[in-house]
Amino acid sequence: MENHSFINKLIVINTRPFRYQDVHNKAYITVMASNRWLGARLDCLASLLVGAVALAAILVSQDAAYAGLALVYVIQTLSSTQYAVRKTSEVENYMTSVERVMTYTKLDREPGYEEERTPPKDWPRRGSIVLRDVSLTYYPGGPQVLKNINLNIKGGAKIGVAGRTGAGKSSFVAALMRMPDADGEIIIDGVPIKEIGLQQARRGISVLGQSPVLFSGSLRKNLDILNKFQDAEIWQALEDVQLKDFVKTLAAKLDHELLEHGANVSVGERQLVCLARVLLQRSKIVVLDEPTAHVDPDTEQTVWNVVRDKLKESTVITIAHRLNTIKDCEKILVLKDGKVKGFDKFDSIMNMK
Repeated sequence: MENHSFINKLIVINTRPFRYQDVHNKAYITVMASNRWLGARLDCLASLLVGAVALAAILVSQDAAYAGLALVYVIQTLSSTQYAVRKTSEVENYMTSVERVMTYTKLDREPGYEEERTPPKDWPRRGSIVLRDVSLTYYPGGPQVLKNINLNIKGGAKIGVAGRTGAGKSSFVAALMRMPDADGEIIIDGVPIKEIGLQQARRGISVLGQSPVLFSGSLRKNLDILNKFQDAEIWQALEDVQLKDFVKTLAAKLDHELLEHGANVSVGERQLVCLARVLLQRSKIVVLDEPTAHVDPDTEQTVWNVVRDKLKESTVITIAHRLNTIKDCEKILVLKDGKVKGFDKFDSIMNMK
């Protein structure tokens, strides 16, 4: 019995990679069945029409030549009609993607997206963050995911954010990035972020997420999207994240073409490219959303070494899914049900009931 149980489990495990193919086949079989359904009915209609035309030709003209000519024309017309009906259905099917794109182009832009209310020069300089009675809902009438958050984070502080799933960790970052605008005040280096343009507010914060975000295009374009930096600065950032030697082995160097999502490099190399992009921006506020969740131990060590050495003067907010990620942070912010349950040193938080 134990052997049979083990074999059954092994079969289940081995069939898991094919579940996507099964889902695809379900949809594909439905499409093919619909085509067969259409073809059978078109053939029936064609047979009825040919019979009706032949009978009419014989009854009206009683001439075999006219009957044959009528049948030739109606058969040609029917073949063209069937082709047109099939292609019309295919076009309608493909136009679903176009309709979806057109719908996206008509979405309302975020409030303040096009406003150019410029913050002071070199803002933010210290990276201090003050939250006053900040509450957040993602849509009008929706539930509050953050509730009356009051915090004072000093510039250059290293803050860990902890809490269960749904506690509000990601919503805390969304409020800083104005996605959407939160109620209350968020002040960065003395400037309320609602008083400056949306794009200007977001450019003051760099985010390194769990999954690396890369685009199809050159490595240079992925690192310097706005073409703001010199090659020497880009190479220095790559050297800081220990990717310089790897890039030098590429035939095109900085012009090496990355596939969509960086599919032609490893996951660890993708995350290091994203980290180099963060270093290039020289942001005074950096948000880390468990950036080592999907990388190997060596890359994980590299990431945290770079964070400690190169982001000393920046305010670093680390969203934690593992305690060892934030145990070295100066303070830990504990969230529960969208509220602050603790904001203190690691040892004090661990002793908190």
